[in-house]
Amino acid sequence: MLALSLKSPDGLAAVSLDDVPKPQPGPGELRVALKAAALNHRELWIVKGQYPGMSLPATLGCDGAGIVDAVGDGLDRSLIGREVVLYPGLGWGDDPAYPAASFGLLGMPGPGTIAEAIVIPAASAIARPAHLGWAEAAAIPLGVLTAWRGLVTKAGLRAGEKLLITGIGGGVATLALKLAVALGAEVFVTSGSDETLAKAQSLGAKGGFNYKDETWKKSLAKAAGGIDVVFDGAPASGYAAYGRALSMGARIVVYGSTGGMSFPVNAPELFLKNLRLIGTNVGNPAEFEAAIAFVAEHRIEPVIDRRFTLHEAKDALAYLETGHSFGKVVITL
Repeated sequence: MLALSLKSPDGLAAVSLDDVPKPQPGPGELRVALKAAALNHRELWIVKGQYPGMSLPATLGCDGAGIVDAVGDGLDRSLIGREVVLYPGLGWGDDPAYPAASFGLLGMPGPGTIAEAIVIPAASAIARPAHLGWAEAAAIPLGVLTAWRGLVTKAGLRAGEKLLITGIGGGVATLALKLAVALGAEVFVTSGSDETLAKAQSLGAKGGFNYKDETWKKSLAKAAGGIDVVFDGAPASGYAAYGRALSMGARIVVYGSTGGMSFPVNAPELFLKNLRLIGTNVGNPAEFEAAIAFVAEHRIEPVIDRRFTLHEAKDALAYLETGHSFGKVVITL
């Protein structure tokens, strides 16, 4: 079968589409003939050697959807033919609150989804929401799981609350917007592009603020009248600007470190407002099932930026790095 491989952390030059043996499922495992996969920025970090716990060679990709075409010992053969989306993690562990030290994701250290087939634990295959096509189904796993855990499990976002999502346009942030609107929150977003802000407002955001405008923090406070929850993948560049717009008891959920590894926190503001600063990453299998069920119930669809074929997968990575602006980049198989 064909698979997008990385043999050394030397950038896109080290990425190749290779003919590799088709994997066979072991006990409790099943094989999925992939119909589509989607890219995340983690693939770019991996090819540059900037991801923790690098283990190469690897097949890239942690988002995917397809059809079960083989099962291992101990599984019912009636599973063959099921249309599924894939839980993007491996080995979460027994504690639903935190991943085990050995937890990892598909696409390094686990097998990758940018391939014609993948073998995964049977529990990692969840029924594809009927309203989603293959490209749309492949575009949701990691993003919707990260957003669901951050907004629902960690922040406890409630209908009517005011949510700020920073850096709208990326896959996680855009899915967070769609989830939050369906949950009944009032959503405000930031971006460095007025065009991107307009797209977000067309998807249900109540207001948008260009962070290149130095007055945006005053505009946010005036428009929102107090933010209850922040979902932030780049706190180094944003926290100082939105801090004063936070309501009493606001929850700030940090899910990434784009733009810098550290950021200053105003201690009096933190304790006098009873703020909660919360870290989150990925999510457990039960949260994934809950997120997919919510997507199905509310017929949530991801935004697809552009589609590539498997033979164009390397071009898709280059596009993600240089040309991507809003939504997910998908590879069809």
